[in-house]
Amino acid sequence: MRNRTVLKLFGVVGALLLPLGAAVATAPGAYGAAAVPIRVNSGGAAVTDGAGVQWSADKAYTSGDWGYQTSYGTNTTGSPIAGTDDDALYQSYNTFNGWSGYRFDLPNGTYQVTLKMVEDWANAAGQRKFDVRAEGANALTAFDIFATCGRLTACDKSFPVTVTDGALNVQFNMNGGANYATVSAISVTGQTGGDTPPTVPQNLRSTGATTTSVSLQWDASTDDVGVTGYEVYRGSTLVTTVTGTGHTDTGLTPGTEYIYTVRARDTAGQRSGPSGELKVTTEDEGGEDTEAPSVPGNLRAGTVTADSAELTWDASTDNVKVTGYEVYRGSTLVATVTGTGHTDTGLSPTTQYTYTVKARDAAGNRSGASNELKVTTKERGTGGNKLLGYFTNWGVYGRNYHVKNIVTSGSASKLTHINYAFGNVQGGRCTIGDGFADYEKAYTADQSVDGVADTWDQPLRGNFNQLRKLKKAHPNIKILYSFGGWTWSGGFGQAAANPAAFAESCYNLVEDPRWADVFDGIDIDWEYPNACGLTCDTSGPAAFKNLMSALRTKFGSGNLVTAAITADGTSGGKIDAADYGGAAQYLDWYNVMTYDFFGAWAAQGPTAPHSPLTGYPGMPIAGFDSDTAIQKLKGKGVPASKLLLGIGFYGRGWTGVTQSAPGGTATGAAPGTYEAGNEDYKVLKTKCPATGTIAGTAYAHCGNQWWSYDTPATIGGKMGYSKNQGLGGAFFWELSGDTANGELISAMKTGLG
Repeated sequence: MRNRTVLKLFGVVGALLLPLGAAVATAPGAYGAAAVPIRVNSGGAAVTDGAGVQWSADKAYTSGDWGYQTSYGTNTTGSPIAGTDDDALYQSYNTFNGWSGYRFDLPNGTYQVTLKMVEDWANAAGQRKFDVRAEGANALTAFDIFATCGRLTACDKSFPVTVTDGALNVQFNMNGGANYATVSAISVTGQTGGDTPPTVPQNLRSTGATTTSVSLQWDASTDDVGVTGYEVYRGSTLVTTVTGTGHTDTGLTPGTEYIYTVRARDTAGQRSGPSGELKVTTEDEGGEDTEAPSVPGNLRAGTVTADSAELTWDASTDNVKVTGYEVYRGSTLVATVTGTGHTDTGLSPTTQYTYTVKARDAAGNRSGASNELKVTTKERGTGGNKLLGYFTNWGVYGRNYHVKNIVTSGSASKLTHINYAFGNVQGGRCTIGDGFADYEKAYTADQSVDGVADTWDQPLRGNFNQLRKLKKAHPNIKILYSFGGWTWSGGFGQAAANPAAFAESCYNLVEDPRWADVFDGIDIDWEYPNACGLTCDTSGPAAFKNLMSALRTKFGSGNLVTAAITADGTSGGKIDAADYGGAAQYLDWYNVMTYDFFGAWAAQGPTAPHSPLTGYPGMPIAGFDSDTAIQKLKGKGVPASKLLLGIGFYGRGWTGVTQSAPGGTATGAAPGTYEAGNEDYKVLKTKCPATGTIAGTAYAHCGNQWWSYDTPATIGGKMGYSKNQGLGGAFFWELSGDTANGELISAMKTGLG
């Protein structure tokens, strides 16, 4: 194993005679000689990050100041760093061992220390682990950057430290694996200063535009200490700083497009990243353009539930440009949109509403009202309120999503069930999917659900132990161990050859004494029985039913047994390939995967929503929609109460698209954070806000990209459908795709009750 370090010489030959890892002894520095905040680019030169914060060049310790002590080397990587725009801050680093590290001579008091780290050497968990202690107390134990954040991914850890002797020492020591502890940057701030930039302002929007002004609003940011204001940018120009979440920009030119972004600032002077761009065109003065757009045509209703109505209409035309549409409920303006669709929410059951739509152009001319549309909302259904979400074991790496995030997002109080994904299926047996993430990974106090750090000798760590803590704090949640998935379904064919042996292996794994109290049952995600997914299965139409029968026999009535199944309701499609009706008697419910109907695997399009609730004219494949699947499963004898409707917390998208409405051509998959053609909702809501709705879901056209995804409004409609159809509830894939405050889960909970 090559150790990529270069020894730093300290200017005295004696330093080379120290035992390996020995720290240089120095007298306490003068109190107050160094002042916070101190921010150091370890192993590198001075740099200013994207939030405008300055980081000092690294240096060796001198008494009364700050610096590193006995560094074992420095190194750099030229690779891009995921999870940050400040690559330069992570690409250089110092290495330490033997309880060497940094010393800061500071007045006594409490400080916040933040370490910024990146792993560019290890390519698997366990290859580099180290301890960190501050003022003699452990801050991180057996910390593994790769296991926590992944390779070449920004990895930040913060902890408070109290100084009582005029010197703050942060020290490092190897604790497993090889190589040395690595630190890319270190900061020390005051106990009231904070060191985490504010969150990015969300949902930047225009609430009105005149010939010379644009009114802006945005959602508030959060900060570890406090947000002090917002910087409003017109293009690259800072036009104002405000303390609230709105501003009206004046002195503009009529008929001109402007681009706005907003950044938040905190008490330490740190800036958030910029909000999503908002393009707004001021109205023309009207001296030349007095021609109104044509009247929007064919206003019609799509999906109507007890509390929502989906509206669509045909586009208007204008001699210059149509800039938007005003949607009226009676005489009340309820929304202004740029696309040709809107879902009106917050309605009352069994109530008639009247809608009209008007078009607007850049000069502020309005069309006449569209045809009047009367819509009567439905009676609230009696469906169930199961709300199940998938938690992925690989999410603890690059996504940095942990069980604790379920709590901090407010989602734990709303969920009824969690599917833990995934266990593998190998050799006809259930096997562990990722032992390190599942039960070995050590959690520090700040990462842990209950604020208690794992110890080296406790019998169970990892996600399983965190889920145990989650259930203790939230006994409303039941957890199922899910096996298979798209990648690991190839083993089910062999399992189907001996269902009893498969069931026995699964029971022994789920009910392992180390974690038997964590799981309340098993979920099978076989993609797909007697059909093709990543691999093709030829085990026959009875195989799925036989496997479910064996699992129920082994797990008994005291455990949950469920399955995630196809939503292909086409004639002769995947629902027809297996006996889902016959197998239903053995299962508590089915998670019907009513998403991924369309996507950029059809690289040239046509563009289509990946999760339509119903069919619509021009849909590329008839029967590729949620309602068709639900009705077909009911027709095969599956009780409605055993069906859960699926929601994707992500979008699918294309690039090279010029047409705003569905059905356009494309040149390939749109870029995504983790996968081309796929992006989390939490990113898309600001990166490419929805511009229209169709078939009960949303779509967005921004630049040359076209995305489809569900929003809180369309989820409200889908939950109404679930209730009206008498379904058992709904589920989603997967937790890390939601916003930090769980807005999609909240919409599901509100709709299901």
